[in-house]
Amino acid sequence: MDCEERKVKTFIMKSKLETLVTQIRQCDICLNPLKGKPLPHKPRPVLQVSTTAKLAICGQAPGTKVHASGRPFTDRSGDRLRQWTGLSNEQFYDASRVCVIPMGFCFPGQTTKGADLPPRPECRATWHDQLMSNLPQLELILVVGRYAMDYHLQLSSKCSLQEIVSDYQTYLSAKTKPAFLPLPHPSWRNTNWLKKNPWFESDYVPKLRKRVAAILKKQ
Repeated sequence: MDCEERKVKTFIMKSKLETLVTQIRQCDICLNPLKGKPLPHKPRPVLQVSTTAKLAICGQAPGTKVHASGRPFTDRSGDRLRQWTGLSNEQFYDASRVCVIPMGFCFPGQTTKGADLPPRPECRATWHDQLMSNLPQLELILVVGRYAMDYHLQLSSKCSLQEIVSDYQTYLSAKTKPAFLPLPHPSWRNTNWLKKNPWFESDYVPKLRKRVAAILKKQ
């Protein structure tokens, strides 16, 4: 493929992705779902993608602070996730280098006890296969939380979070493209899990940072 053909292909890929992202940002299917209750507030899809980023962070769904800001991980979970990955704010929010793709693009609302509801299933069914197929350049996907693991890793539902994350050496040594690295959700609700599993921060996190830094150096 010569230089001109490469430019044309790049332009077409970028245009397709931009059109898809525009459709996602205008999406309101969860206001009139085929099943279940409608979204209790106006949709505000949150994602960050490009045709150049080689790293993707695929999590669950925006929380209240992210819904208010319109930017992914602008909360304590984001602070912890950036600490785990070694990414600065500038790197994290550089769409040309990092994609952020939650399983539910909109804040799903909360239970009567104040806990966040699961990601809306309409997002996964309507958009995710299309979106991921338009990101062939990705080399590493950080799979954050169980909902993202169920989609990206396609593991048995019998596998526990503990079993999946503790098998990180298998994922680190895998030669697939993109490669996947599973992470627990960085929510404060998982603080006890982190205390019970000190190997995560002492052993896994340094290797995670090294892999992330290696991916960013390619750009």
